[in-house]
Amino acid sequence: MKAFLILEDGTVFEGTHIGASKEIISEIVFNTSMAGYLEVLTDPSYAGQAVCMTYPLIGNYGICEEDMESRKPWPDGFIVRELSRIPSNFRCDGTIQDFLVKHDVPGIAGIDTRALTKILREKGTMNGCITTNEAYVLDEIIPKLKAYTTGKVVEKVTCENKYKVNGSATLAENGPISGSSQYTGEKELKPSLVRVLNGKGKKVALLDLGAKDNIIALLQKRGCEVTIYPALTSAAEIIADAPDGIMLTNGPGDPKECTSIISEIKKLYDTNIPIFAICLGHQLMALATGADTYKMKYGHRGGNHPVKDLQTNKVYISSQNHGYVVDTTKLDAKIAAPAFVNVNDGTNEGLSYTNKNIFTVQFHPEACPGPQDSGYLFDRFIKMMEGEKNA
Repeated sequence: MKAFLILEDGTVFEGTHIGASKEIISEIVFNTSMAGYLEVLTDPSYAGQAVCMTYPLIGNYGICEEDMESRKPWPDGFIVRELSRIPSNFRCDGTIQDFLVKHDVPGIAGIDTRALTKILREKGTMNGCITTNEAYVLDEIIPKLKAYTTGKVVEKVTCENKYKVNGSATLAENGPISGSSQYTGEKELKPSLVRVLNGKGKKVALLDLGAKDNIIALLQKRGCEVTIYPALTSAAEIIADAPDGIMLTNGPGDPKECTSIISEIKKLYDTNIPIFAICLGHQLMALATGADTYKMKYGHRGGNHPVKDLQTNKVYISSQNHGYVVDTTKLDAKIAAPAFVNVNDGTNEGLSYTNKNIFTVQFHPEACPGPQDSGYLFDRFIKMMEGEKNA
């Protein structure tokens, strides 16, 4: 069946329909990762967007459910050059085509993804429509594309209820959730990432803004007892639970849309509890303390982005997925200082907060997919909870 990708500038790509049979309008973004397409699909930060994979062959190793970063795929649509329908992998649980159909995600294959990526890089991220309607009317679709916004998507991806995971690597009594985490009932964490400490590690309060499961897993690997809170949880409730540290996670959408969450994060900032924030959490902490954010032309999405640690001058290759960035020209030096910078374009990749045990990063130290160069930041967080001051 034919399918069409229509961009808001009037560009039309014709290809083949894949996935679910429905029409969608979404923000079109591209990801440069060569592998890890399942982790990309199940990253809640893609809610409200349709993802174009720049690597030409997608699906060749199938779907391995153990590698999912949340309970379901979140993108509105999926765009590829060629979709492999016969995967080869001893861990394979199925094809990507069946996965897309099962989770009601439509897509398009057979288009020139390199040409699409060039358009998005030159003109900036724009909205688009994936449709199988050959009788589409461009003049009717374009206004709808221009009017589309992702809206408040954090509320869509966060968990419904507070729940806990500890050193035994299973959920506590709070039971199943319907948000971003794949862990429901008594399902165990990935065995390779678990270190059983019987819950005697540090107590971490994790604010789920669209968390990837590997953030939880890497905290558990370090023996932490992790309590996950819905995004709209009050600061008072988190503080009352007396955590040793607070994790603000990644998530989707425009950070400035999260007004109520920002006000609660400011209350967390005012405590002396160590805080580590990733991606959207990094942006929200900056907004909560008086800084500003802006939308990038086409963002950073992939597993090969170099970032420099300004304290050590070491460069790390990082996994990234964001379309907004903190504006360091509006940063109060009395509150925070740049800690990481993107080597490619000079944009901010992290902040260290003055006289506070708080540090935040724009990239993804938990990887999945991507390099694990910056995983040491989780160790830094553990040391902060143990009393070591943030440098």
